Amino acid sequence: MGAARSLTAALAALLAGSVASATLVRAQAAGGAPGAVVREAAIGPDAALAPGRPDAPSPAQTPKPAEPDAVTGGPASATPDPAKSDPAKPDSAKADPAKSDVVKPDPDKPASAETAPAVTPVPADPLAAAIAARLSGPQPLLPRFGTKDRESVQAFYALGAFKPVWIVDGRFTPAAKSVIARLSAAGEDGLSPAAYPVPVLGAPGQPSSEAETAQAEVRLSAAVALYARDARGGRIVPSSLSKLITPVLDLPAPDAVLAQVAAAGDRAGEVLQRYNPRTAGYLALKGRLAALRGPVPAPAPGSSSTLSLPPGPILRTGMRDRRVPLLRAHFGLEARSPGTLDAAPGEPDLYDASVAAAVADFQRGRGIHPSGNLNAQTVMALSGSDPRGGAAGMGGTASEAALLVNMERWRWLPSELGSDYVLVNVPEFRLRIFRGGVLKDETRVIVGKPDSPTPLFSGMMEYAVVNPSWYVPPSILKTMLAQGRTGGFEVVRHGSTISLRQPPGERNALGFIKFMFPNQHAVYLHDTPNRSLFSHSERALSHGCVRVDDPFRFADSVLPDAWTSERLRKLIGKGERTIQLGQKLPVHLAYFTAYVDDLGGYRTLPDIYGYDARMRAALGLSGGEPAMVRGPAEPPRVVAARPEAAQPARKPRRPVVAQAPAPRRIAQRPVRAAADVFGEPGLMTPRPESTGRTHGWW
Repeated sequence: MGAARSLTAALAALLAGSVASATLVRAQAAGGAPGAVVREAAIGPDAALAPGRPDAPSPAQTPKPAEPDAVTGGPASATPDPAKSDPAKPDSAKADPAKSDVVKPDPDKPASAETAPAVTPVPADPLAAAIAARLSGPQPLLPRFGTKDRESVQAFYALGAFKPVWIVDGRFTPAAKSVIARLSAAGEDGLSPAAYPVPVLGAPGQPSSEAETAQAEVRLSAAVALYARDARGGRIVPSSLSKLITPVLDLPAPDAVLAQVAAAGDRAGEVLQRYNPRTAGYLALKGRLAALRGPVPAPAPGSSSTLSLPPGPILRTGMRDRRVPLLRAHFGLEARSPGTLDAAPGEPDLYDASVAAAVADFQRGRGIHPSGNLNAQTVMALSGSDPRGGAAGMGGTASEAALLVNMERWRWLPSELGSDYVLVNVPEFRLRIFRGGVLKDETRVIVGKPDSPTPLFSGMMEYAVVNPSWYVPPSILKTMLAQGRTGGFEVVRHGSTISLRQPPGERNALGFIKFMFPNQHAVYLHDTPNRSLFSHSERALSHGCVRVDDPFRFADSVLPDAWTSERLRKLIGKGERTIQLGQKLPVHLAYFTAYVDDLGGYRTLPDIYGYDARMRAALGLSGGEPAMVRGPAEPPRVVAARPEAAQPARKPRRPVVAQAPAPRRIAQRPVRAAADVFGEPGLMTPRPESTGRTHGWW
């Protein structure tokens, strides 16, 4: 199937005159240039992210908009009318869509227009034909823009008969100018403007050919689509950093992005900007990045705000280059230097003394060495990037690299966190609960050790279990059986399978309650018998799961109102009980080593799993050691009252009669086997060092 079939179907529909003229092409509104064509967007401004999800339909599966009804003017019904169906067709053909689309040719009849295979037509308009030819070629449109991306762009243009959407009458439309400004300012969001090169049109009086215009048109579309994908986290594959980093990225499809952005007119740049995260944490880091870089110097007098130049060598006085006319127009110079008694007028593409002087003035205003030569640093400054190394991907200080790395991590979270959700920041050892978008409560947590990290992903909490049992995972069952360490465990048979179960109780590895959000890593939030560990400042101590301080207080915030902490405490020791949440609650396990707190203070945290260095390398950033080696001071911990399990009534103790002390015999008492195994299901749990105690569960 794919984009090739959708392209063929779209072009066949265009030949029949039923798609482009009725629903899929309209004149650009809100200041669009005459003759500009944009595709009708059938989704809202924020829905453009949906096609990137795994369950989203591909462009070939997306139903076509219904044509307006000839009588009412409203959309025609997509449901077939049984009264108008062909009675000659068998019921099986009507019931089976796969068979109803297949038309078998009759060998006794000549081929007709209905039975002949669809042929991709060549658009009559020369520019449209050039766009179609460029999109059908094998050459990539941009680096990191693959074949499937190009086919998606091709399908988008096919729906509009390959008419341009960004360039009309040899000039950029208002929508194009708006997105060009956004692409040039990509550094504001921690992205690299160099990754989204803006095409250049011919200078005034030098119109571009159809092939050059088509190249500029499709490259701008590719830059827009690539920006939207990167804004949603498509620059790197998180699982390549660690197999335990598995967020589900909602990457938008190129055709959906182009349909949404191109239809926005002079607000196209604003619509494109919305693909970046809009959460408070991300915006706070973005503001911190802007403050760190400082204000960008104003452009030189007589020049426009930005200028994107095609690639080329360093220009020095006396050289000729196709970029020189663009520089002349940008700085307001004459198209060519005037002639004198000793020399004829200069050529438009000659990099002469007047152009070099204008470039030197620009360099001086931007803090660049005023050599007058057009070098890479000057080209970056002309495009709107910070020439002092502030653009993403061009290095910068370690503090700036930390900001860019953590801004990228915000892109791994869903575009909408939900009005109610739980956020665990692993390096901070802290859990926060939000209700109605407002922080309701927070608590300390224990997370995975460096050799058994807590996975990073988003899930949906569905239920809680009071008095949970712990089933020994297969990874350690064999070792326990071989060593005979099964005291305190029960043998459970499920058909031919045997497992060990630790019954509920004070010493259970999961404590009194666990909170379940099914996931591929088999981790969850739960209680723990060893409460003293929450007093440690560094709490990377578990085997992957997240242990919650005062789980009954946490339950008050996440369970239905009927299940108060008092009611839950009364269930302790009375058997396992499952409590369903009234509505699934999003849980986000995140990893932010730099953030802005509620008071506006900038905080950095230890990189306990060493992920920062990997991300800097993946993003092409420089940077040294982590910003700090010790976490921020925490307020004193409030110790919650520990509920006690129901105990059988004890007999009264007999009075003790004093006797002469017997000779003391020192004997080594073995540790109870039940105290030697602890941990979370599904993760390897090594045996701890023997301490001689029987209460070392955690």
